[in-house]
Amino acid sequence: MALTIPKPPATLGTADFQPSSANLSNLHHHSSVTKEFDPLRFEAAASLQLQSQLLHQSNQVEEKSTHLIASPYNDPSHLLDISALDHQDRIFALALSYLKPIRDDYATAAYTESFNWDEVFSLVKSFSDAENRPWTARSYYVVIFRSILLPDADGDRLYALDAHSHREAIASGGLLKYWFGSKNEDRRNLATCIWRTRNDAKLGGRGPWHAQARAAATVMYEEILFTTLKLDIFDGGERWELTDWKDN
Repeated sequence: MALTIPKPPATLGTADFQPSSANLSNLHHHSSVTKEFDPLRFEAAASLQLQSQLLHQSNQVEEKSTHLIASPYNDPSHLLDISALDHQDRIFALALSYLKPIRDDYATAAYTESFNWDEVFSLVKSFSDAENRPWTARSYYVVIFRSILLPDADGDRLYALDAHSHREAIASGGLLKYWFGSKNEDRRNLATCIWRTRNDAKLGGRGPWHAQARAAATVMYEEILFTTLKLDIFDGGERWELTDWKDN
């Protein structure tokens, strides 16, 4: 049965979570977290699945889960099964539940300066240490979509294309985080995906809904800029770097 949890505060940080190997494998059920987009996008509400002190409000035994809210969609078909990941990918996915923008102009600002990356990577180290398995260097594939919507873009159709495409991607495996913002006054927006590998991203984008989304781009968007980056998290999790993706 779902517990009633208050709306998350404007800032959720590492101080709100005391890591242990137990609660890094067993999450609070996604139904105990809001389904509203804004807390999930801008307040890192997904991280509530890891935060035990917010759950001492009921004498009922809460169902535990291995399914993480890894996008603005809090729905069973959109959840990431962390039990299917190796321990480092699981650690990174959990740390990414804290991801949120730290400036209002994220749609146009530098990607590295738009999110609380230092907090996320601090958690990578903390979570690794909690499991007594120091982080070893790993690379990930990052996709960035910067867009300008057309004034008459069909919002309902856009939502359907996005939601179904995300279901396809999460079902294919390897998508650790999907985040999208809210269009600004100039109809500009930012969305981003973080994948285990480039091959995972290729497999995740082959479905029929992705094909429909690509076909609809010309009637939905004035402009789309697509960028791919390589994310390196170095030994110990204390240093990270984003660089342009280069195919071998």
